[in-house]
Amino acid sequence: MNAANHPAGEPRRETAAPGPAASAASAEALRALSALAGLPGVAGAVESLRAAVDRLYGHRVMRRRSSEISAEAALRGARATAALAGADWALEEVRRRSDFGSGGEARTVGAGLRVTAEAAELRDVWRVSPLRALARLHLVAAGGPSAPAGDRVGRPRRAGEPVTDDGADGIAAGLPLPDAAALAVRLDGLKDVALAAAGPPVPALVTAAVVHGELLALRPFCTHNGLVARAAQRIVLTGGGLDPKAVAPAEVGLAELGREAYAAALRGYAAGTAEGVGAWIAHCGQAVELGVRESVAVCEALQRGAA
Repeated sequence: MNAANHPAGEPRRETAAPGPAASAASAEALRALSALAGLPGVAGAVESLRAAVDRLYGHRVMRRRSSEISAEAALRGARATAALAGADWALEEVRRRSDFGSGGEARTVGAGLRVTAEAAELRDVWRVSPLRALARLHLVAAGGPSAPAGDRVGRPRRAGEPVTDDGADGIAAGLPLPDAAALAVRLDGLKDVALAAAGPPVPALVTAAVVHGELLALRPFCTHNGLVARAAQRIVLTGGGLDPKAVAPAEVGLAELGREAYAAALRGYAAGTAEGVGAWIAHCGQAVELGVRESVAVCEALQRGAA
């Protein structure tokens, strides 16, 4: 059964649509992902998250009103990713506003809303061309070709081009910034990771955390890297079958855990040690669980007739 059509009240199994035939590079990436899934603490994080998401999908409100929960989760996720990018607006302010074109914070909130919505449209593109999906996310986040970044929108940065979003919203500040040549190599590796995970099963949390961490560490675009990285994680979590209805907004959990914890976990990932990578994956899992908790609260409010 395709995960996207799975009844809300039944336990899900992480499955993905068939991907392209695995190349040798993708096969190597799959072995690397499988090794990460075996790091200390990762299996526990994966199982804890699966159980939490299954409980949410089994909620009686999810069975009848899942589209409302998805819409609310997207709004809250967009607000949270914008908050992490420096525009920490109240949820009701985001809900009521229609003009996001004036003022730096308003533009950031608008970018968060656009990129979160676009992530829902890019699952199929991601399975065949992850780099094209990333380019589209950046184009949408930046506001299109007429954005201030001009011809730097929708493509990886080139030699000599600076990153102007303070190192992925400041979360990656202080990490070494790969030059354009190294960036191209690592983006190709990230593509192999994404394509490998579209075939044989790898826990969606593991793949999503790797994609998220790599994009924050690489800062492949001149702007909006944090927004793009979190949107890419959303695509993997939903398209990988863990959360096909997109009701577990990881962005909410990342904001709740705080920027300092986020940055510290990313530094551990970038260090490349087993302990650091495992802790990063667990941090991402905890963030998704907090997103689950947020949506459970929405379900409870709807059940009481209070929302």
